[in-house]
Amino acid sequence: MGKGPFFFRRSASRRRQRKIVIPSESPPPPHLSPLGSAMIAGGGAISITKVKKKAGGARLWMRFDRTGRTELVELDKNAIIRHAAIPARDLRILGPVFSQSSHILAREKAMVVNLEFIKAIVTAEDVLLLDPLRREVLPFVEHLRQQLRHKYQPKLSGPAGEQESEMQVSDGRQWLPVPESTEGLQSELPFEFQVLEIALEVVCTSLESSVEDLERDAYPVLDDLARNVSTKNLEHVRSLKSNVTRLLAQVQKVRDEIEHLLDDNEDMAQLYLTRKWLQNQQLDAHVGATPSNHPASIRQIGSKRSGSLVNFTFGEENDVEDLEMLLEAYFMQLDGSRNKILSVREYIDDTEDYVNIQLDNHRNELIQLQLTLIIASFAISIENLLAGTFGMNIPCSLYEVQGLFWPFVWTTNAGSLILFLLIMAYARSIKLLGP
Repeated sequence: MGKGPFFFRRSASRRRQRKIVIPSESPPPPHLSPLGSAMIAGGGAISITKVKKKAGGARLWMRFDRTGRTELVELDKNAIIRHAAIPARDLRILGPVFSQSSHILAREKAMVVNLEFIKAIVTAEDVLLLDPLRREVLPFVEHLRQQLRHKYQPKLSGPAGEQESEMQVSDGRQWLPVPESTEGLQSELPFEFQVLEIALEVVCTSLESSVEDLERDAYPVLDDLARNVSTKNLEHVRSLKSNVTRLLAQVQKVRDEIEHLLDDNEDMAQLYLTRKWLQNQQLDAHVGATPSNHPASIRQIGSKRSGSLVNFTFGEENDVEDLEMLLEAYFMQLDGSRNKILSVREYIDDTEDYVNIQLDNHRNELIQLQLTLIIASFAISIENLLAGTFGMNIPCSLYEVQGLFWPFVWTTNAGSLILFLLIMAYARSIKLLGP
């Protein structure tokens, strides 16, 4: 059976992985997203890797290394699990089901961050950012790339004779830089904390901007409602209350997650990924340097795996002062945003109380008017009773008296008026009517 005229044979090279490197000085191609254009304008190279999607479905990730270089890749769940050594259930936190929750989870070799629109997996060497092309995520991507390129400068050592200027540990393959003193560490946060700080800064800035917009829009709407209770103003306030509830929930989620970390020093200690990474590297270096005929030394080194082998660099394992200060700063910022939202909600409640008081006052005025009309109707009904009685066709000597009609009419009217005034005075005396 022959092939049709439009049959094309797929080349084997099309099925293989393609890697495109875009230099910084070249203009951005037309198919590149605004994110790629912004990165090219800022300098550096972007490595875009296209991987064939698996059956389970691959998702777009952006990988940052410690120097700020970026790479767009499509990875499936198995590849991420192998790369970051995290359980599969942690990927559900980054999925659409738990997209509205906030989590900062510490694992053995990675940190899972889910803060509003920022969903990332941070290790001691790189960052995997989910959905980097979203509009809300673009400031985080650009800020992270610039921050890492300006702050982090990797140091590669030379021969072993330069240990006086820089302490180093070798594992046989590469030299691992170690800061000269703890003072250098205090001025420079570890890689994972730099990423966490930028994520918190972007999220807090976004929430703070939303709170400012809420305050700017809320007070004029509430003042208009206090002046004029109309359907349009009530609809604006209803929409405003929905925004307040939604924004308060967002701020509260991030605040509670930070508060949970601050309350548990063990969880904060587990977030020191660089410390654990250097401990493992130095342990491997010590194990490799220990002769095989010294099992006691190997056992002694192995027993220190849970201890601190780089205390001269990172302090004790339970030292979480750097992370605690970092989290406390953003906790206070979120607490301030929360207080602003609560102030707006309190102003809404006060405005609603004022409007309810106004409506109650109007309702009372209507009741008073209704009572006045009822008293007037009662007085007039007495006059109608007399008029109806004398209007019957019944023989009566008063019909024959000349000039009696108009005095009778004026007398009944005056009697009705006097009855009305007496009832009104009684109603005021028992406080049924206002002054």
